[in-house]
Amino acid sequence: MGVTPLYLEVEGKNVFILGTGEVATRRANRFLDKGANVVLVGENIQRELLEKGAILKPSQNLEALVEWSDFVILASGDKELSDYIASISQNKLLNRADDPDSGNLIVPTSFLIGDIEFSIYTNGKSPLMAKELRKRIQATIRKEDILEIELQDYTRTILKERIENQKDRKEILYQTLNNPEIQDLLKNDKLEDAKKLVCEMLDENI
Repeated sequence: MGVTPLYLEVEGKNVFILGTGEVATRRANRFLDKGANVVLVGENIQRELLEKGAILKPSQNLEALVEWSDFVILASGDKELSDYIASISQNKLLNRADDPDSGNLIVPTSFLIGDIEFSIYTNGKSPLMAKELRKRIQATIRKEDILEIELQDYTRTILKERIENQKDRKEILYQTLNNPEIQDLLKNDKLEDAKKLVCEMLDENI
């Protein structure tokens, strides 16, 4: 597969998921959390999904569900039925949990640390290692790294109002990133004090 990582806007999009097991539930939660309309076909689903707005339907009128959907997710143990749905989903974004290479959409393991989202894909070689790498990344990211992102966003917003040249803005951002006093404040969870110091630095130099 010639795949490349992308982030798609799914709010308001229609997602048809064949299956109601563990994988189907994970997929449903991900799309529901981003504002998509989700319909699952199977016997029963978790109350949490219903509370989020998911709809459970019987395995009837599958062709109409495919037509309705923007995304088709196949996460069922019924291979024959999955093969059929895949065959009529040629013009859709299709994720097939049982055979990823047969689809055109990969849903990698993904997780958040603060506002940072990480996705890991091992080309289907080792889902287990994807989980292990997730643990290592989570152990590596420090609290001050998350605060630094907030501070950089705050600083960028000010700089865009004051400095037109992107290269000049970038140089100042590097200065704040490497400023020992600012780093000490972030290590001590003093984001607001770090923002004040940034403002003082900018007022003196711009």
